[in-house]
Amino acid sequence: TIDTKGVRDTEFTPRGSKNWNSAKYHEKLRHLARVISDIGTKSNPDGLAFFGTAEIENKSVLDDFVRQPAIASRHYQYVHYDSPDRRGIDVALLYQPKYVTLISSRTYKLTIPNPKEEGGEHPTRDILYAKLLLMGDTVHVLVNHWPSRRGGEAVTRPFREKAAAICRRVSDSIFAVSPRARIVIMGDLNDDPVSPSVKKVIGAKARPEQTGPHDFYNPWVKLYRNGEGTLAYRDAWSLFDQILLSGTWLTGRDGSFRFYRAHVFHPDYLRQSIGQYRGYPFRTFVGNQYLGGYSDHFPTYITVVR
Repeated sequence: TIDTKGVRDTEFTPRGSKNWNSAKYHEKLRHLARVISDIGTKSNPDGLAFFGTAEIENKSVLDDFVRQPAIASRHYQYVHYDSPDRRGIDVALLYQPKYVTLISSRTYKLTIPNPKEEGGEHPTRDILYAKLLLMGDTVHVLVNHWPSRRGGEAVTRPFREKAAAICRRVSDSIFAVSPRARIVIMGDLNDDPVSPSVKKVIGAKARPEQTGPHDFYNPWVKLYRNGEGTLAYRDAWSLFDQILLSGTWLTGRDGSFRFYRAHVFHPDYLRQSIGQYRGYPFRTFVGNQYLGGYSDHFPTYITVVR
């Protein structure tokens, strides 16, 4: 709720347009912790081994979040770097030490053109890279929140393609050193599974049999074509929240983990229950009107097996 100097976050302060105060902030934390506490528990009672987040303001938010009663027993730790995004929103990676050990991490900068800025460009969210040990398996993770479509999909498409190119380049450099590396590209991509950034720049494949070891498999294509999504606008569903897997996840070589299934998580409490937007994600805000919901996106997750 505190106004951070040099960051465009005034609307999320008590005096801002959204009248964002401590009560709303703590309700948001409780809501998000409820969601995380529920995801994947049918497959694993301890829930998510690790997960990526978007629109994180700073470390204090993460400290408050991991202490929420619904998830405190999991002892989540996190990886977070302050990015130069003008709105002060970053990505982060949270992980359960019971299952995951952090080996190393870093960020990759992403800038997009803006003729009004000095130098003709401005920074947006960093891409977060983390190297993890998942119960003996080394996993490379890239957490993303790609540039939005504000201003039009076609106009902003090159920005997301630039982000995709960074992910592809980093992945290729990992494969050059470790040909059997297991890589995950995850996040709010602000593009659908069939968008050029995902399909052409990263080269993600829609079917496992099309996916070579150094390609990426996109399990969300089938769900998207079947009408599933993570956010809705004017009765059309988009599936921006994706988890892409290197082809090395498709075989359980040497007893290592392999991909099993992709899921969009949307229990009834995450859906608008009445009105014109019934069935849509139950949002925290519509404009500046506070609804007290959860998010304008549904979360996605995958299960892996040995």
